[in-house]
Amino acid sequence: MANIHIPVSVLNLAPIREGQDQKQAIDAMVDLAQAVEEMGYTRYWIAEHHNTPTLVSSATSILIKHTLEHTKRIRVGSGGVMLPNHSPLVVAEQFGTLATIYPNRVDLGLGRAPGTDMMTASALRRSKNDSVFTFPEDVEALLTYLGPEEQQGYVRAYPGADTNIPIYILGSSTDSAYLAASLGLPYVFASHFAPRYMEEAISIYRSRFKPSEYLDKPYMMVCLNVIAAETDAEAEFLSTTAQQFFLNVVRNSRMPLQPPVENLDQVWNAMEKEAAASMARLTFIGSKETIREQLSRFQEKYNVDELMVVSYIFDPEKQKRSYEIFKEIVDGK
Repeated sequence: MANIHIPVSVLNLAPIREGQDQKQAIDAMVDLAQAVEEMGYTRYWIAEHHNTPTLVSSATSILIKHTLEHTKRIRVGSGGVMLPNHSPLVVAEQFGTLATIYPNRVDLGLGRAPGTDMMTASALRRSKNDSVFTFPEDVEALLTYLGPEEQQGYVRAYPGADTNIPIYILGSSTDSAYLAASLGLPYVFASHFAPRYMEEAISIYRSRFKPSEYLDKPYMMVCLNVIAAETDAEAEFLSTTAQQFFLNVVRNSRMPLQPPVENLDQVWNAMEKEAAASMARLTFIGSKETIREQLSRFQEKYNVDELMVVSYIFDPEKQKRSYEIFKEIVDGK
């Protein structure tokens, strides 16, 4: 029998729902954090996106601070900080400061994509060189800045040194799997929108993992979509919000998060349906029993150490209920 009793966490891109303004979207992000903390979720990560009018997750470290301030125990972190956009020293100072105010509650997930289009990326970019290619060096710089006092160089992060904030490598391709394995760091795969290389990435990471001062064995996390409800039919209906979210990406239509619809075929054409479906392929949808089965099959095949869950559900109360159902499943209830 597969082990489904594993830690579960939450990723939030902080979307704006139709009818909401930016402040209401930030308030909803905090409200969800408080709810999943009560349910016993392990961590709550906030994404980084730029020049996207329907997401409020551009200043990730500020949103993390705001969430830490309004919660008590749950770990809060970045899913992730997109390193090409930032100097490692600035990230170390920001997160070092967060960890000083909120000890043992801060996580730092790092990604190598810019989290935006190329024009915006160049407006964000700290240098005109392509900092996507310096990702491995930037990760190592951060490990040093946040690591033991005696291993610091001349330039130091104050606060930052000796905070030993856990660093996670995020990825949606196999490149990041090699890097996480070689540095002996935990690895998080973005199957919630790019499931194509997941299997290969998991296998590379596990087979090439080198034990380190951070981890003695691989720690594999997968991020996926979950839409749980009282019945399969209700979950299918609620899932049309997530499908419209992916359609939004396919069309680049910049629409806020939409309410569920009865018939998606009136919304998209066959090509759009296929493109959106390939992004959302790793989604558990259904009642408690149905999702228990889906999770069990997934774990039989991949046996991951932790799952990070995204739930694009329009009604905030139904979104919380979805997280509650999923937590009951992993708790064996």
